[in-house]
Amino acid sequence: MYQTQKRVLVVDDELNQRSAVAAMVERWGFVTATAADGIEALERLRDFRPDAIVTDLMMPRMDGIQLLQKLKDEEGDRSPAVIMLTGHGGMDMAVNAVHKHGAFWFVEKPLRPRAFRALLDRAVEHRTLTRYSEVLERQLSTQGVFGKLCGRTKPMQEVFFLIRQAGPTRANILVMGESGTGKDLVARAIHEASPRQAGPFVALNCAALPDTLIESELFGHEKGSFTGALSRRAGCFELAHEGTLFLDEIGDMPVGLQAKLLRVLESRCVRRLGGSEEVEVDVRVIAATNRDLQKSVRDGAFREDLFFRLSVLEIPLPALRDRKDDLPDLCDAILRDLNHAYGSSAAYVHPDVLKAFQQHRWPGNIRELRNVLERALVISGGTEILPAHLPQSIRTPAHEPPRRSSGATPSVTLTAGTTLDDAELEIIRMTLAFTNNNRARAAEVLGIDPKTLYNKLKERAALAGD
Repeated sequence: MYQTQKRVLVVDDELNQRSAVAAMVERWGFVTATAADGIEALERLRDFRPDAIVTDLMMPRMDGIQLLQKLKDEEGDRSPAVIMLTGHGGMDMAVNAVHKHGAFWFVEKPLRPRAFRALLDRAVEHRTLTRYSEVLERQLSTQGVFGKLCGRTKPMQEVFFLIRQAGPTRANILVMGESGTGKDLVARAIHEASPRQAGPFVALNCAALPDTLIESELFGHEKGSFTGALSRRAGCFELAHEGTLFLDEIGDMPVGLQAKLLRVLESRCVRRLGGSEEVEVDVRVIAATNRDLQKSVRDGAFREDLFFRLSVLEIPLPALRDRKDDLPDLCDAILRDLNHAYGSSAAYVHPDVLKAFQQHRWPGNIRELRNVLERALVISGGTEILPAHLPQSIRTPAHEPPRRSSGATPSVTLTAGTTLDDAELEIIRMTLAFTNNNRARAAEVLGIDPKTLYNKLKERAALAGD
């Protein structure tokens, strides 16, 4: 099970029998309550909401069948999973309770602890998955909003459907889409839609770190395992125990490390760098990529066995150019988020802005849209977003002719004879200054991977050192 302390109500008119069953179930880690018959069980339900009910079939006042019917009439599909306990003479009635009245299953007395526990675990997990399906149905009924994702178009509704199907399961997921389409938001939505939502959500961008650091980040390390390892450190797998690990840009993971990742996924055990002990981990992995991993498999850049292990369910994300009818909703959602971050109140995008957005191809997808709106919000001073606040590349010719920068945003002045390398360095420096040295944000503004920015800065530092 994903979570502990599930609740079980034991119903039996024989005191010794219900006490023995309740004590056994408590030893397995469940919280229990007891009732002497169906009427008392219904009274207990007012303050004790069980995930499963274990009830005797034959009881005075209200027997197990009548209790089951009452539960279905009052709570419908929201009722707890019901396991019937029966003696030899009640076998036909118990089978009928399952097939006709919707009991989860039946168990013949005397109980066999191992088989009974397995059945009880299945019943509780079934109820948990049903409950989370109900939560997802309510989320999907909000007309195109799922966590921080939004969209009414058919491609996004298909994404929401797959999130709904994937959320309650243990399956590893592969999210595929161009850079900037919101793969991290999909991973977060799956986590929030799962029974693991109370657990940690740990994200690692496989393209943002040097190859030498990814293994330590994933698996952790022991003190002294390499130069600079001054203390023991848990890796992402341990940090994500009983939660979700999101591996972004999995296609950039070095081939040598892919085999180690596969081993952890298969064994559910991790060994820190420099360590000899294995640590058990309960982690659901969601991977994302903007590459064609099947092509990478054919080219020998990605392991086929790891691909199949990660892609139990694939969720393809549409590019923004393929869902432009979602632009009004996306603008509203992004502006709400930006207004909260900036303490502003810009709540209106001029219709001409939306027309310009419809004509743009959005190569940077949602990330580019957010960048454009953030820039416009800063330039507008927190009021209405007008075409004049957009980058020249997005404005339509009818709005206004090209003009020189007004100085509202940082600019670079280059002289004749400036080398391409120096021009690139100056642009990187300006962007880092603009983002207060936030490298991840600077890479986003520049339209490159954080790892690419890291490598460029490393190269320049090496040249300066020479």
